[in-house]
Amino acid sequence: MADPATYRPKAGEIPTSPGVYKFRDPHGRVIYVGKAKNLRSRLTSYFQDLANLHVRTQTMVTTAASVEWTTVSTEVEALQLEYTWIKQFEPRFNVKYRDDKSYPSLAVTVGEEYPRAQVMRGPKRTGVRYFGPYSHAWAIRETLDSLLRVFPIRTCSSGVFKRAAQTGRPCLLGYIGKCSAPCVGRVSAEEHREIVEDFVTFMAGRTDRYIKGLEDEMKQAAKEMEYEKAARLRDDLQALRQTLEKNAVVLGDGTDADVIALAEDPLEAAVQVFHVRGGRIRGQRGWVVDRVEDVDTAGLVEHFMQQLYGSEQGEQGVDTETVPREILVPELPGSLEAITQWLTDRRGAKVEVRVPKRGDKAALMETVAQNAKQSLVLHKTRRASDLTTRSVALQELAEAIGMDQAPLRIECYDISHLQGTNVVASMVVFEDGLPRKSEYRRFTIKGSDENGATNDDVRNMHEVITRRFKAFLKEQEEEKLIDETTGERKKFAYPPQLVVVDGGQPQVAAAARALADLEISDVTLVGLAKRLEEVWLPDEDDPVLLPRSSEGLYLLQRVRDEAHRFGIAFHRQKRSKSMVASALDDVPGLGEVRRKALLAHFGTLRKLRAAQVAEIAEVPGIGPATARQIHSALAELPASRAVNAATGEILEGGESRIRPDEE
Repeated sequence: MADPATYRPKAGEIPTSPGVYKFRDPHGRVIYVGKAKNLRSRLTSYFQDLANLHVRTQTMVTTAASVEWTTVSTEVEALQLEYTWIKQFEPRFNVKYRDDKSYPSLAVTVGEEYPRAQVMRGPKRTGVRYFGPYSHAWAIRETLDSLLRVFPIRTCSSGVFKRAAQTGRPCLLGYIGKCSAPCVGRVSAEEHREIVEDFVTFMAGRTDRYIKGLEDEMKQAAKEMEYEKAARLRDDLQALRQTLEKNAVVLGDGTDADVIALAEDPLEAAVQVFHVRGGRIRGQRGWVVDRVEDVDTAGLVEHFMQQLYGSEQGEQGVDTETVPREILVPELPGSLEAITQWLTDRRGAKVEVRVPKRGDKAALMETVAQNAKQSLVLHKTRRASDLTTRSVALQELAEAIGMDQAPLRIECYDISHLQGTNVVASMVVFEDGLPRKSEYRRFTIKGSDENGATNDDVRNMHEVITRRFKAFLKEQEEEKLIDETTGERKKFAYPPQLVVVDGGQPQVAAAARALADLEISDVTLVGLAKRLEEVWLPDEDDPVLLPRSSEGLYLLQRVRDEAHRFGIAFHRQKRSKSMVASALDDVPGLGEVRRKALLAHFGTLRKLRAAQVAEIAEVPGIGPATARQIHSALAELPASRAVNAATGEILEGGESRIRPDEE
């Protein structure tokens, strides 16, 4: 680990102009590329106290051995140079977007003498016009088959084309009218290119003008009594309209736009783009990225736009219309003016980048965001279910925390409460890297006050670990590890190889004391602090920092998040029960037993408030008089609100709710 002070340049040596900088490791490899409007201000920020830097930035500056910079005249030039260098050097600490799947596109080889339409995947080539991408190759073939009767362009391979030219006989498509057969001279190269240009114009979204022209031509043919020609044009129009109907209008004003949305967590992000042309969705594409760089949502948007439009523009023969007139994003990039100018230069016309606030565009943005969320979930599921990946994750984790072998059973503990009330804990179990939900356990913290309140997370963690392992030792001591009724292992019979606690150094220390008090020494213990994803070990002053792309860190995060989810679910259930109980505290003659009976019968306060007196009286132990008192007490609460007596929280509709920041 290098000391940044050993290669820190003097502040006076760094220019204040815009520019791009590179950090290199001891071997001279570029590990990070960045741009700045003011190089001195930006580079100086990297050489402050390491404790003040984000953990990702700390890792980068301590890995580097030197820094260098290149000045440019404008921020737009800096943006262009930054993208060029990222593409050239592929620095390990820059975010890199990768396709979440291989998307096919409809490609037209306009650079050839006789252009060909085909399905194409992979990197974009010069001299090729692309449309899409599409979700499936069959969708392209279906669209192309519908359009060939109107635009009979070549679709055959070079071998088939040459063979037809040599024999003087066209292929089947030439015989059935779905190819103009330039291979045998039915049309000249110039005539075939005109057909191709009409096809490209139609696919680019300029459909209304072309359809109007066909309608006029059809009417003229009918007027001149050329009925066969009019019928053929009618069939052509029907084929075109059927093709257009498959792409529903999503923006009524014929907008050309790209709609970009993200779904992110501390380790990864998923990006989805809908390409809208002429108001219709013409293509969809997705990417995922490891968050190896300290960058927020605005930064992710900026980097993504650089990759999306930088890689598709600026090359001879590449479609310049891939940059649309409007780009809708979830958050504006930090260098908005520079990005807008850069995109405008690439398109050759004005480009607007903005965040939709209302209307059809905002609704479409929500749809794209939902696709991004589903894409991230699917990516994580596939990653977690892969046997090889799980094995790598377990091995990486074992090596990072000093275990002799991979942990086959991992238990994770999390404490959940709201302002110290209804404190609960959760225990989730992962075996061989997969959740084993039958082994999950929930705990109600016993050391809380009469309202279930305690704010001491450290003490709570000590209590939960103690209770779990006391139960294990008791079952082991009594040698009753098998339940005689079910024939299965008892609930705490299996010991874990690794215990993970949600928290940092204090929570780890509390769990370590609990294990030491019980004289348990063969269980490895770690804590995962959520803010910086630091891995804490007992009796260590500094955390273990796993690489952001580490499968071991990804597994730890998934285990911790599952414990949090399971704990929150139990916490909400407890709060719902306490709501019913606290709302009925002032009803005369209604003791704990009958309150529990009401809770068991109705479940939530909303259902109880909606019940009539006769329905309440049906609960065992509740007579008509008591039912009337209960109904009257609940009726005094506001119609749309109820108050949790334990916390004073106002709950809309009488249901227990937890705001996201309270989870």
